[in-house]
Amino acid sequence: MLLGTVIGTATSTVKHRSMKGFRLAVVQPVNGDRRPDGDPVLAADPLGSVPGQTVVLNSDGKAARELVGDETSPVRYFVAGLVDGE
Repeated sequence: MLLGTVIGTATSTVKHRSMKGFRLAVVQPVNGDRRPDGDPVLAADPLGSVPGQTVVLNSDGKAARELVGDETSPVRYFVAGLVDGE
């Protein structure tokens, strides 16, 4: 699990069939001081996060594939929670 800040959304005219119906969030992972830590990632977002919001990212590819219901899906990250109180 990672903390991250949503910095935008991604739009795709063509994507893997398993990702249809899922919003794609662009998330900047952050460290404990909430400073950027690494490169932004693309995450399936079933929770409807908004830019500027801090989220909990799950980086377990198997859990992500279970979320989308397709073992052949290329999805690696998904938004597992929204951080409250910010």
